[in-house]
Amino acid sequence: MAGPLAGIRIIEMAGIGPGPFAGMMLADHGAEVIRVDRPGHQSPEPVLGRNRKSIVVDLKTPEGISIVRDLVKSADGFFEGLRPGVMERLGLGPETLLADNPKLVYGRMTGWGQTGPYAPAAGHDINYISLAGALHTYGREGEKPTPPINMVGDFGGGGMMLAFGMVSALLSAKTTGKGQVIDCAMTEGAAVLMGMIWGFRGMGAWKDERGVNMLDTGAHFYDSYECADGKFISIGSIEPQFYALLRKLTGLDADPDFDAQMDSSQWPALKAKLTALFKSQPRDHWCQLMEATDVCFAPILSMAEAPGHPHNKARGAFREIGGMMQPMPSPRYSGTPTAVPTAAPKAGNDTEALLQGLGYDAGKLAALKSAGAIA
Repeated sequence: MAGPLAGIRIIEMAGIGPGPFAGMMLADHGAEVIRVDRPGHQSPEPVLGRNRKSIVVDLKTPEGISIVRDLVKSADGFFEGLRPGVMERLGLGPETLLADNPKLVYGRMTGWGQTGPYAPAAGHDINYISLAGALHTYGREGEKPTPPINMVGDFGGGGMMLAFGMVSALLSAKTTGKGQVIDCAMTEGAAVLMGMIWGFRGMGAWKDERGVNMLDTGAHFYDSYECADGKFISIGSIEPQFYALLRKLTGLDADPDFDAQMDSSQWPALKAKLTALFKSQPRDHWCQLMEATDVCFAPILSMAEAPGHPHNKARGAFREIGGMMQPMPSPRYSGTPTAVPTAAPKAGNDTEALLQGLGYDAGKLAALKSAGAIA
């Protein structure tokens, strides 16, 4: 693998959502990520599962547990996304694996964390961001909270936080020679993503209500608008010079009502005017007028449209891999560029090769197959 994490080996316990996302981030940036799959299981996430190797191990057998321990002895990092206590009951808890490999970074991904009253309970993104104080802020004035799909809990507050934590702890292990355990809780990660908003609230610049603040669709100059053809655009003209350009290009500089940019009492009336204006022309009209200017404007593209946009094409932001369109690795590096991702492997694709790399001979592999420990 190419990328800044080349030479790092990570063992991933198969899961869904935030765990595979963390694995994708690590693998995209050069780490060798080996997914431990269950017999008869195939990852349902072809994009999040890319750039992997896969080994199928039956963790209900002592031989299977021994295989995972051997794999982890060869690794720099390991992560799992099971409920607290499950790995310990399997005999693969942090105490065991760190005793086998003292430099190991052991990542743990859960919604609520390893401790606390909620720790044993099931949950999903919508629940985690609820407890974090995040979901309360998403939505329009007078309407119920609107979940931003599962971007904030699962992926931003979960998978991305775990990937960051893994890399941070790997750097520490390289310096100190000591591994450690990472307790990554999605509810806490979601709270951290709200850091700026907590700061605004502390300064008295954020009302604890939906849809009335500058960044939550309260302001007329920071919102989405429908066009005549039923498509949408986004406006983010916060700074005075960007707001002035918005007014100039749309002809609103002649309307004195728009002088009151930061008077929140005027926002509903000004938003009504912008709504009518943008509804008067199709999206292409507004793109021709404002795209690539300092208005802070962009068309709101569907997933079908995004890969074909000239900017995304120029940057190579999307590419078809394994028969489906996928986003390319981000961010980019000048000295250790990442490779084009490979399609997600079939479960067990690398079982024999990986075990041979650990020194398992043909006889031992045959015995493990016979015992049902590998497939």
